[in-house]
Amino acid sequence: MSRDRDPRTLRRSARSALISASVTAMSLTAGGCVVVHGEREVLPSTTRAEAAKALQQFTTAYNEADAAYDSALDAEHTTGALADIDAARLKAGKANNPDGNPNHTPLELTDAKFTIPKKAGWPRWFLVDAAGNKGGTARWLLVFTRSSLDDPFQVAYLTLVAPGKVPEFKKDADGWAESVPVGAAGLAADPGTLSRDYATYLKDGGETFAAGPHTTQWRALRQKNAKRPGLVTQYIDEPLTNGDYAPLALRTADGGALVFFTTRHYEKQTAHTGTSVPAPNKDVRALTKGEIKQSLTMEFVSNEVALNPKGPGKVEVLGRIQGLTSAKGS
Repeated sequence: MSRDRDPRTLRRSARSALISASVTAMSLTAGGCVVVHGEREVLPSTTRAEAAKALQQFTTAYNEADAAYDSALDAEHTTGALADIDAARLKAGKANNPDGNPNHTPLELTDAKFTIPKKAGWPRWFLVDAAGNKGGTARWLLVFTRSSLDDPFQVAYLTLVAPGKVPEFKKDADGWAESVPVGAAGLAADPGTLSRDYATYLKDGGETFAAGPHTTQWRALRQKNAKRPGLVTQYIDEPLTNGDYAPLALRTADGGALVFFTTRHYEKQTAHTGTSVPAPNKDVRALTKGEIKQSLTMEFVSNEVALNPKGPGKVEVLGRIQGLTSAKGS
């Protein structure tokens, strides 16, 4: 019998492979990586050290991209709604300033607080709540997410929230937070349907959302702008819920949830016969295809963060960042 078929050799090889795999698994675990049954085990999404490193890498890349007006420089660090908004902003900036951003000021994020949920399955994600040197006193909320161990953490959601509005989160004895799944019961609204609920509310109103700048006040402004002398403005709102646009939610200490979600919005301006659409600014023109004659249709992507209370109640939209992603003239 040849040596490679000797049962004793096979047993020794199997033991060696098992020991090697065990040592590798222990080594990776000690280094902070999730390595064993990550799709089934309830584990922290990452370590605090890895979360801090991801924030630093994002900030560096974001500043490089902003300075050069080059979306390739931070493309590996953004996804979902933020990727759409950021890429369009940089594209317009590059078109109008080929040599880079003449007004670049590096973003600085300090006093960072990391909320890392303990969960099973993908995506793994975490929240950063930080102070920024832009946006006044508002807190910067950044949601980092990844879909496998081979992927880097990327920022899917970026919103600004007024000081004191960020809720306290439910955490276990080790400081890990709780992720709230779509379809979760006991909340004022299903986190999984908030994008659709918000799009419906902007069109028809309703009782789901509390009054505020991103709900009642925004609807009132759009109704006011819908019919102006010589110009008609139409609005279409759509939910975005799949893939990198999926909603993500954290359990708050009072049993509610803080939910991040995405929507898409279209705004079409049509001028009456004999008149023309108001001239858009240079950034809008940079993203516009076609000649603007009688109408201009603009597409926006918006990411929102909302406080979804326990039991009956109204959802409060705490913050919203919206960006033009494309436009078409006709």
